[in-house]
Amino acid sequence: MKKSHLLVVAALAVLAGGAAYWSWNSATSGPAVAKAPAPVPVVLAKATRRDMPLVLEVVGRAEAYETVTLKSRVDGQVASLQFTEGQAVKQGDELIRLDATDFTLRLRQAEAAVARDQAQLAKAKADTVRYVELRGRNFVSEEKVNEMRTNEAALAATLSADQAAIDLARSQLSYSSIRAPFAGRIGAKLVFPGAAVKANDTGLAVINRVRPLLVSFSVPEKYLAKLKSMLAPGSADCRAGACLKVAVGVPGSGQVRREGLVHFIDNAVDAATGTIIVKARLDNADEALTPGQFLNLGLKLDTLPAAVVVPNEAIQQGPEGPFVFLVNAGQKAEMRKIEVGHTHAGATVIDKGLQADDLVVTDGQLRLTPGAVVVARPAK
Repeated sequence: MKKSHLLVVAALAVLAGGAAYWSWNSATSGPAVAKAPAPVPVVLAKATRRDMPLVLEVVGRAEAYETVTLKSRVDGQVASLQFTEGQAVKQGDELIRLDATDFTLRLRQAEAAVARDQAQLAKAKADTVRYVELRGRNFVSEEKVNEMRTNEAALAATLSADQAAIDLARSQLSYSSIRAPFAGRIGAKLVFPGAAVKANDTGLAVINRVRPLLVSFSVPEKYLAKLKSMLAPGSADCRAGACLKVAVGVPGSGQVRREGLVHFIDNAVDAATGTIIVKARLDNADEALTPGQFLNLGLKLDTLPAAVVVPNEAIQQGPEGPFVFLVNAGQKAEMRKIEVGHTHAGATVIDKGLQADDLVVTDGQLRLTPGAVVVARPAK
């Protein structure tokens, strides 16, 4: 009886504890209260209205203003090289000297032949004069006089031919000294002393004229009419001294852009690419730019007046095209579809979708959703 009484008391205690726990849990637990999300920190910028230059950004390649591969005009053997690789040369500087022994001997032979012909011609002239006097006395026939005159004319022609041979020998002797045809910078040695060279065949060295320098680039054909109008004689741009100025810079460097002038447009559009070759000329007085180097170019074709402009960082790309996150008066984000125009110097023209003084998000867009509350933070 005593054990049964204890079991009943224990069971009642367990039931009472469970009822108390259920009552306490029901009292403390109620409907969940949703917490408001924290504002998203973003960097803001204001859309501005200003004149925007229409600059065509292209990539070009530097070219030598003049270039030549030196070759010998006669067969011979290289005697010595009179230049250092990479040095600046002036017009007329001797660069390569060939063995001139053969040419010197040929010149001496030609000079000796001319001396012989001069002596023979002098004798023929004297004979002709003497035979003319004898013919006046009827000592010789007219046929003999004509024979002497013919001999004199033949010797005069032989003398002229030998004098031409002297000129040829002197020219060949001069060709043994190869000189710079224009001022520029010479490249690597392509031959060395002792090498045999053939006339107009063996390349000896390359000279590039780099002051001034040309920059060749391709322009889409839709800009061709504008380019031609700006380069036309008497156009307003040329009268103002512009004539298609080109800003030239080295990719990936912080150097100040150089300025050149467009002076050539090709005579045909490439049908495969829809572009046309244009060349600009710049001074390159310090020779900082080298032929073959890639360069960035900017051509100012026009100015867009009073355009709405935003930083490039504000523009996002979505499935339906470009858009920006706009911040309204309630500090909430709003997705706005836009139509973009020309881009230049880190700014983009907005053709449609924004007004001046609109606040757009330039950093922090990844955490934004339409209607999200934002808080402005300073840019890094």
